[in-house]
Parts: sequence; structure tokens; C-alpha cells
Amino acid sequence: MLSEITSFALCGLEGIPVEVETDINKGLVSYDLVGLPTAAVKESRDRVESAIKNSAMYFPVNKITINLAPADVKKEGSHYDLPLAVSILKASDQLSADTDGIVFLGELALDGALRPVTGIMPVLISAKTKGFKRFIIPYANANEASYLEGTEVYALKTLRDVVDFLKGEITVSPVAHRDFVAARRTQSYNYDMSLVRGQKVAKRAIEIAVAGGHNILLAGPPGTGKTLLARCIPTIMPDMTFEEALEVTKIHSVAGELNEEGIVSLRPFRTPHHTATTVSLCGGGNSKIHAGEISKAHKGVLFLDELPEYSRRTLESLRQPLEDRVITVARAGGAVTFPADFILCASMNPCPCGNYGSSYLTCTCTPAQIHNYRSKISGPLLDRIDLQVEVDGVKYDDLAGDGREEPSAQVKERVERARAVQRERFAEESIKINASMGEKQIKKYCRLSAECEEVLRNAFETLHLSARARSRIIKVARTVADLALSAEIRPEHILEAASYRSYESGNN
Repeated sequence: MLSEITSFALCGLEGIPVEVETDINKGLVSYDLVGLPTAAVKESRDRVESAIKNSAMYFPVNKITINLAPADVKKEGSHYDLPLAVSILKASDQLSADTDGIVFLGELALDGALRPVTGIMPVLISAKTKGFKRFIIPYANANEASYLEGTEVYALKTLRDVVDFLKGEITVSPVAHRDFVAARRTQSYNYDMSLVRGQKVAKRAIEIAVAGGHNILLAGPPGTGKTLLARCIPTIMPDMTFEEALEVTKIHSVAGELNEEGIVSLRPFRTPHHTATTVSLCGGGNSKIHAGEISKAHKGVLFLDELPEYSRRTLESLRQPLEDRVITVARAGGAVTFPADFILCASMNPCPCGNYGSSYLTCTCTPAQIHNYRSKISGPLLDRIDLQVEVDGVKYDDLAGDGREEPSAQVKERVERARAVQRERFAEESIKINASMGEKQIKKYCRLSAECEEVLRNAFETLHLSARARSRIIKVARTVADLALSAEIRPEHILEAASYRSYESGNN
């Protein structure tokens, strides 16, 4: 007898319907699984057989042929266990229930228990857009599936429960819908801007960076608070919308990094070690193309501590996603495009000993050592970092004093106010923040007076800037003006924006 069960394959973050076709006939006992299954899918035979037998059903001793269609799409993952088992049970007349329109996903334990699988969120979203509304998944994945409206998701614990539910012998209610806003309120950050003492210039630069979505570099001696400043960036970013949360959750779901809530409600903060490879940063892999750190930082912050310590090849791989906000990973098996819309925050010492330019410490490095150290970061990459801030040491009185520092909540209010101005400005555009402006938008929304042009010209010639750097200064000036609720860019806005390019000048 022939049976058909629907499941899904994942290509990057997109789901592709897969029909599990099972044919059981008389003949030499065999089990043939075709349709480009990987080793993990082929190994499902023993899991499926044991799960069926331990669920008080029998595994047919016949010629079994299973096809995973379409046959030209590689099938990866353990989530095919459940659809394979249900398909075999239907083909062997042990299950006569109607399964049309139901998507099955789940890994089976030997005792028939359903184990959680990765990628539930992107599969459900893709399946919903393709017209599927009913799903059977492992019970442990219920929270992840509870945030999607317009679907009927049944989360069950065992294969026996699945069979009894399909037969109508037990009643199971669909997974209850959960409110994203309520889930977001239960989460909080571990850092706050009030923990940062002093560093007014750096905190101002971070506020500008977040308000306009700009990349930022913090350069200064060790122990000046660069890492703490970076970790405070997500705390002043606007709360994620539900749509943004779904985008981020899809990435983390495939990576198997979701928490018990089943959704990412806080801005991601990714900080890969400086020994990270290009593949771990950008994504890739031999068999399955997976997302890298820059995609896991989507809608959040990618923090690269000790920037010159990363390999030159790894750093250069950032250039394209910093411009395009996406990254395409191409391998022999195909190409996958992942989102990569993040704020890059990098930190570094000004020299090998870390004390160059400090007001309190003495540098012991030679000019050649300083030049070689800074030259590890290429000009084109540095050109793409809008704000480059020198962070100096903090006086003891600032650390020991009782003065109250401004909390993240107050800074966040100003950031959200500036973001609201930008949303209104770009209402008819495909962008939402100043950092995403191209030359066309710069000419349209950043018109400069003659006085502003003269200030920018002096900065351009004095700092020996590139054409890209000029555009970046204008974007930052636009953000400074938005924070000041100014409809026009003024000379003081240009001056402040240009002051955040001084480190680049000193690097030449």
C-alpha cells in the first residue's frame, strides 16, 4: 500500500515541502530510503523501527521503499523520524486516519518519545505562507510554536500519542497562543548605562550610533570600560517588534540556541573570540550551510573585542555585509542568503602596550610598532565604521564618587525619539534608519548650507578622508540633528560628526 505524509526541509531559513512517500509490497525484506537523504536521515531506520515496536505496534517485514520528494533537494536533520514512522504505519494499514494537510516534524527516541528538533519557527512560517495550517510537533517545541497566529499546532509527547490523536482516541487541544509583548516584559538585560562612570564622550558617541544605526569603534587603553560600554548598547536600542523577533528567532531556532521562552525578545549581543574563523563569523559548513555570528547578531550588536587580533581575512569578510545588511554564503552544494542587519561595535588598544595617547599612562611602543599594530585593520574596513572614538582612562574620583550616572532608560527615550523622526522621514523609502541611506537619500534628506559645506570641506582636507568617509560624516550629522530635533543639519552637527573620524586620520 502507498501512503503520503507531509514534512518540510530547510534551505537556510526557508522551508520546502517534502512528501514522504512510502510503498510496502511483498518481496525480499528490505528498507530503501531515496530522495537525497543525508547520513542522519538514513540512520532514522533503526530509530523508527524501535519506536514503532516500543509503541505497541509492529514494523512491517516486507519490501519497504520510501521516497522523499522532491528528490533533488538534500534532506538533512532528525525531524524526518516522525513523518517516516507515520507514513510506514499508514502504508501498513495500522493507521487509517486522514493526514492530508498536516505537517509532521519530530525526532523519535527508541522508546517512542518525541524529542525536540531545531528550526521549528522557520518551518512553521514557511509552511503557513504555503497554505499549511495544521502541524504535529514534539511537546518540547510547543513554546516556540505558540507565537504564530492562524495555525493549529499540536504538541505531543510520544509516537503513541500521535497515533491515538489521529485516530480520534484522545483529545488534544492546539497549542495556546502566547503574547509576545508579555514575554518580552519577563526578560531584561544584565547591564545598564548607569554602571559606566565618566566617559561622557564615549557614551554620547554610543547614543548617536544607536540612534542612527551606525557602526562604532572604541579605541583606548586596557581597563577603560570599552567592553562595558559595548554591552550597554542593546539596553538603549528600541525594543524589538514582533516582526523583528520572528526574524531573529528563525536564525537562532535553526542554530538550536533558543531559550525556554521559545522566542528571542531581547536584542542579540554576539561577541566571538578573536580566534574565530571566517566560516564561524560569516556562516558556511561542508554539508549544511549554517548561519554565522554576523547573522546571529541580526537586529542586535556584533562586538569584536581587540579588533587587530582577528585575522585579516576574517575582518575583510565583514565589508560586504556591513554595506548590504545581508550575507550570501556560497558553497558547492548551493548558496544561501542570511540577514545580517546589525550594529558593529569594535574595540581595540591604540598600540601594542595599550597606552598610546593616554593622559595618565606612558606608551613604551616605537612608532614602527604602533604603525604595524594599527595597519592590521585595513583602510576600507575602517572607512565603513562611522564613529571612531578614543576612550581614555577614568579618574579615581569619578569611580569613587556618589554622582548618579544617566540610566539606559533615559538614553533610550532620546534614541526612540530620534528613530521616530527617521521613520517619518523614510516613510516612502525602503530604509528606516540614517545609516542605511544611499547617495540618493543623502542628497534628498541631507542638504547642506554653504556654511556646512565649508566646515565639511575643511574636515575632509584636514583629516584626509575618502569619499565614503564624507558620506558617513553626513549620515552621522543627520543623526546628531535628529537627536537635537533639528530639521536641518547645522555646522555644529557637522563638527561633532567629523570629530568622530579623528582616529582614522591618526591611523594613516
